[in-house]
Amino acid sequence: MKDVFIVGSKGIPAKYGGFETFVDNLVSRQVNRDIKYHVACMTFNKKVRQYDYNGADCQEISVPNVGGAKAIIYDLKALNWSLKEIKENKLQNGIVYILACRIGPFLHNYIDKFHKYGFKVWVNPDGHEWKRAKWSKPVRQYWKYSERLMVKNADFLICDSRTIEKYIHDEYSKYNPQTTFIAYGADITKSSLSKENKNVQNWYKKFGIILDDYFLIVGRFVPENNFETMIREFMSSNVKNDLVIITNVEKNKFYDELKEKTHFDKDSRIKFVGTVYDQQLLKFIREHALAYIHGHSVGGTNPSLLEALASTKVNLLYNVGFNQEVARDTSLYWDKVKGSLKNILEITVKFTEKEISEYDQSSEHQVIDYYSWKKIINDYEFTIMGKK
Repeated sequence: MKDVFIVGSKGIPAKYGGFETFVDNLVSRQVNRDIKYHVACMTFNKKVRQYDYNGADCQEISVPNVGGAKAIIYDLKALNWSLKEIKENKLQNGIVYILACRIGPFLHNYIDKFHKYGFKVWVNPDGHEWKRAKWSKPVRQYWKYSERLMVKNADFLICDSRTIEKYIHDEYSKYNPQTTFIAYGADITKSSLSKENKNVQNWYKKFGIILDDYFLIVGRFVPENNFETMIREFMSSNVKNDLVIITNVEKNKFYDELKEKTHFDKDSRIKFVGTVYDQQLLKFIREHALAYIHGHSVGGTNPSLLEALASTKVNLLYNVGFNQEVARDTSLYWDKVKGSLKNILEITVKFTEKEISEYDQSSEHQVIDYYSWKKIINDYEFTIMGKK
């Protein structure tokens, strides 16, 4: 039996988040029963639970709700729990898999303790967290410093993007990092909802949106997702379609600043519709968009991009290595040069049904061939069991 302790996700069952969805799928779709997963789960409650979830041993870790620092506290407490479980149950030769690079300055204190029991420490470096505009300069400096120390001290790194894997080797070659590439996953399944569904009809009616006739953006409303470029380019285009933006902008300083700069609220085509937590409704909205616009510039294999490739007919992506790697020639690409996205929007609305169908099928096959959860789980299990 190979014991694998997973540290760094907020927990399962997943409510939201890339790492949480990944861990949920890793556990729920497990094939090889010679692997035993132990998953740390964050809670702010003093009283903690230990429970089984699809065969995984889940342990809640109580942390104080103290802003950004709580994630570091959580990871360290989760490592202490892992070490305690290994000692008490006399476990040997397993893996401690840490998601993201939050605890670099502290990791070296744990390496020898885990090695004593034959446990290797694996790390998923995630994307370029230190580039995110939401962090202050000191926090970004900490992220970069922490990333370096995580790479230096880890036994093995799993990168969910070849672009990230190349960056790790280029940036930290002096540490000779041992890495492999295993992507994030997605499902090719249609929404269970139909056009006749009441929730569907009410949602489209509420916002005055026409089926199959709108551009769509789904994602966090943050600067690094290039909302300013997407909105400005859309406003300058001559397309008659709506731009439907699914995001949470409540108490969002960036939203207020962008409204002041662009006056997008004066353009009736631009529709901020809030968040959609009903996953079947969100999938339906993706499926019935004319095209999806993806502006993410930070990260590895982005979950929302995979969902778009799996569900939306035509995808218009920001021209950056991560997105090119995932979508290849199944999508259209734009950059920040004035007029780039505007031109693509105006081209897209003139596509024939045949052209739309070709983009739809090629992006769907891209996900099936390279990013299906079945393939991702198989890659992980082979790697864990030392067969890859």
